[in-house]
Amino acid sequence: MGFLLNGDLTMLANFTNPNKKSSVEFSSLTFELYYYNTLIASQYVQPFKVPKKMSMFANVHLVSSQVQLEPTQSRELQRQIETGPVLLNVRGTFHARSNLGALFRYSYWLHTHCSFSLNSPPSGAMRARRCSTKR
Repeated sequence: MGFLLNGDLTMLANFTNPNKKSSVEFSSLTFELYYYNTLIASQYVQPFKVPKKMSMFANVHLVSSQVQLEPTQSRELQRQIETGPVLLNVRGTFHARSNLGALFRYSYWLHTHCSFSLNSPPSGAMRARRCSTKR
């Protein structure tokens, strides 16, 4: 039997609209935090609109409570906490929609994946990150 994981991660997600002609509405925003392939937390973010040629930040607070890890994952996490860094993955899915004039609407789904390298708790400062977003 593995250990139970309690964690708390807050991140600031940047949403940028490079379009010069219309704003973009983001909805159905969900973020999921993984330790390897184990889902440890998820968070829904309220819909919002990003004006043309602007950026907006969304505060994403991911809290895990008593998540069961496999014994091998527990040992690996313990090693990462002792020697650093701790490796986590975040996956996000959201719907984007632009209104181009009164008649034409363009909508699509976006999927993002980020890998984080963090210092050991309790500080947990980010050491490195790699993110990619695709349709």
